[in-house]
Amino acid sequence: MSMLEATGVGSHPGTDHLEALRVVLGELPRLPYLPELPARGVGADMIGRTAGLLVDLPVEVQPSGWRLADRPGRDHQRAVDHLRRDLDGLEEVGHAYEGPLKLQVCGPWTLAGTIELRHGDKMLSDAGAVRDLTESLAQGVQDHVAEVRRRLPGVTEIVLQLDEPGLPGVLAGTVPTASGFGRLAAVEGWRVEESLRLFDSPVVHCCAPSVPYDLLRGAGVRGVSLDASLLRRRDEEGIGEAVEAGVLLFLGVVPATDTRLADAGVVAKPAVELWRRLGFDPDKLAGQVVLTPACGLAGATPAYARAALAACRKAAQVLRDDPASGQQSR
Repeated sequence: MSMLEATGVGSHPGTDHLEALRVVLGELPRLPYLPELPARGVGADMIGRTAGLLVDLPVEVQPSGWRLADRPGRDHQRAVDHLRRDLDGLEEVGHAYEGPLKLQVCGPWTLAGTIELRHGDKMLSDAGAVRDLTESLAQGVQDHVAEVRRRLPGVTEIVLQLDEPGLPGVLAGTVPTASGFGRLAAVEGWRVEESLRLFDSPVVHCCAPSVPYDLLRGAGVRGVSLDASLLRRRDEEGIGEAVEAGVLLFLGVVPATDTRLADAGVVAKPAVELWRRLGFDPDKLAGQVVLTPACGLAGATPAYARAALAACRKAAQVLRDDPASGQQSR
């Protein structure tokens, strides 16, 4: 696999999907992605967008949030239409692109902890419902990947990212019930591992504390995407074992909302220092670490979103050209 260097997490500010695509393809030539624009409203949010991919599981919006529906309605159609428009834009802006492309969808456990059953609690409360949801999502993602490949024949590989910010809560038993008065039972790790194997070597993104590195390594994921500022020393053993097993680290090193950006050497520093603490060969750093913003960029200004992606790309060049120091700007 070619060196991926840098990419984004997924969401962008604003409502102009063509402009977002131009920014992504311009700033991230090694690993662009299909941006998400939640500011467009219902169906463009992380949950609705992914729910639109589900096979035979239509959803609708209720005052409490997304819920399973008897048949596809207006909310479901909005999600489908947003994605179709985005794919049309991808084909238009990226028609000549050749190389890997990243696609993001909400992972099954965060979905299950958010979408409610038709009459009652969240899908997470029902193991059978979670199984149906995971299988439906796996099929929907497969169809989505096939359509992207058809529209962009120059794509050499699809990097699939599952957004799982809710996964630590699912494993810890802290996800609230639909009423908000109770907590749903913790899910056993083996169930999570089993579900992730239904997807084709995904990168799992979790911008929450307590990322379950050992579990993800056991599930055979291709990579783990995390916010570097949330790393604790106690995480490092799990990270080290994952890296030794060949898992890629997508390290969020640039703040996701507007701030003054440091030069490339300073941006690269958390990756360089983590690698040094783990005791790995500096020459392997650029091949196994991909730099990203800390999370999605939906809360940033458009100018900052572009600058943040550029900062990740420039810092990745430091990792490639001068992995032993990471102190100098390039």
